Amino acid sequence: MLHDFQQHITQHFPFLKDKKLLSAISGGIDSVVLSHLLHQSKYDVSWAHCNFKLRKKESDLDEAFVNELANKLGVKLHTITFNTDDYASKNKLSIQMAARELRYNWFAEILEENTLDYVLTAHQKEDVLETFLINFTRGTGLEGLTGIPAINGQIVRPLLNFTRDEIHAFAIENNIEWKEDKSNASTKYFRNKIRHQIIPVLKELNPSLMQSFDKTLENLQGSQQIVNDKITDFKKKITNLENEYQQFSIDEIKNTSNPKSYLFELLKEYNFTEWNDVVDLLDAQSGKQLLSKTHRLIKDRTHILVSSRQSAVGSQKTKFTINEDAITFRNDSLYLKIEVQNSKTKAQKHKPKTALIDNSLLNFPLIVRKWEKGDYFYPIGMKGKKKLSKFFKDEKFSILEKEKTWLLCNSNNEIVWIVGRRLDNRFKITEDTTKTLKITIQ
Repeated sequence: MLHDFQQHITQHFPFLKDKKLLSAISGGIDSVVLSHLLHQSKYDVSWAHCNFKLRKKESDLDEAFVNELANKLGVKLHTITFNTDDYASKNKLSIQMAARELRYNWFAEILEENTLDYVLTAHQKEDVLETFLINFTRGTGLEGLTGIPAINGQIVRPLLNFTRDEIHAFAIENNIEWKEDKSNASTKYFRNKIRHQIIPVLKELNPSLMQSFDKTLENLQGSQQIVNDKITDFKKKITNLENEYQQFSIDEIKNTSNPKSYLFELLKEYNFTEWNDVVDLLDAQSGKQLLSKTHRLIKDRTHILVSSRQSAVGSQKTKFTINEDAITFRNDSLYLKIEVQNSKTKAQKHKPKTALIDNSLLNFPLIVRKWEKGDYFYPIGMKGKKKLSKFFKDEKFSILEKEKTWLLCNSNNEIVWIVGRRLDNRFKITEDTTKTLKITIQ
C-alpha cells in the first residue's frame, strides 16, 4: 500500500511536495495509518489531535496514545480539548456536527498560527459510500451524491482511493497499533447504522459493491461538472453584482425549464433550505424576504437579491453625529473626508462622491443617518421638495440600495445630502458663499 499511496499522491496531489502539512490523527486505524504513510514518505508533517471528551477516560487514553506515538516517531503534535456537549447544546447542533465544526475551525487556526499549507484527513472509500447513503436517505441534490471532495480548499483527503480492508491489511503487515473507538460499533449514531446494518447487506447483494460504486460516483461527478458548467454560464447571463449583494433576473429564471432546480443551483451556497418558499418568492410582492442562517433573499421588482444577514440595517447602528471640528467620519460602511475651504469656492459640476455645501447654513453637530418614512428634501437642479421614497422609486433603487443609503442632515434633521447621490438645493454654494464645507466619500 505504501507504494500505491506514494504513486497516488504524486499523480493526484503533486502540490503537497515540499509543503508544510498538518495530519489529523484521532488514534483510530485510518488516521494512524495515514500518519505512518506520510512519515514513511518523508513529508514535512505535524499532527493535530482533538480530545472531544465524549468517551471520558477512553478519550484521554486516545490522547495519551497519540502523544506516545508522536514522541516515538519524532513528530510535532498539536492537541486540544473541547467540551463538545456544551458546544452542541449552545449552537443547537448534533454531537457529530459540533465535533466537525470545532475540529475544522481549530485546524484553520493551526494553519494560520504555524504557517502551514494543508490539512490532511484520513477519510477513505467506505466513508464516501456512507456519506452518499446518508445524504440519499435524508434527501439531497446531485452534489450531495458525488461523495467527499478529495480537495476542498486547504483540506486534502489522500486516502479516498483506498478501502477499509486495504488500510487494515497495511496496519497488520507493518505491526501498526491503533486505538479502537468502541463508539464506532454502536448503532446509536446514524452513520454507524449505515456502516453496520446497511452496507453489509448491500455487499451481500453485490460482492463487487465498491467497484460498482466507483463507477456510479464517476458518472455522478461527470454529471455534476456538466451542471456546474451550465450554471456558471447561466449565472453570468442573469446576475448583476452590486456592491455587497447579488441580483438574479426573475424573468430569466422563470423562463428556464425548471425554475426550482435552477434556483437551487444558484442559491445552494447561501444555506437556504425551504426551496418551495424560495420558488414562491418569484411571484411574491416586492419586499418579501426569506432568511437563512447566513443570508437574506429579497424579492425586488424584477430581481431576486441576495445579501449577507450581517449587512442588514437592523444589525447596525443607523445614526451618528459629526462635530464642527471633524476632519473625517467613519463607520462600518461609510468613510468621509471633511474640509473647510475659507476662500470662495466656485460652483462645480456635480460629482456623486463630493458635496460642496455652504458652511454658513449648517448647524452642528451634523447627523449621519438612514432614511425614515416621511423624509423629504429639495433636490438640487429641481424646484420644490420631493419625498425620499419617490426619489428612490424614480432612481430605481433596489430595497438593498435604499437600506444602504446614508443621509447627511443638519442638527434639526433637515436633509443636506443624500450621500453619494444628490445634494439638497437649500445648502448648495452660491455667489454669496464665503466658506465651503467640502465632503468627499473615500
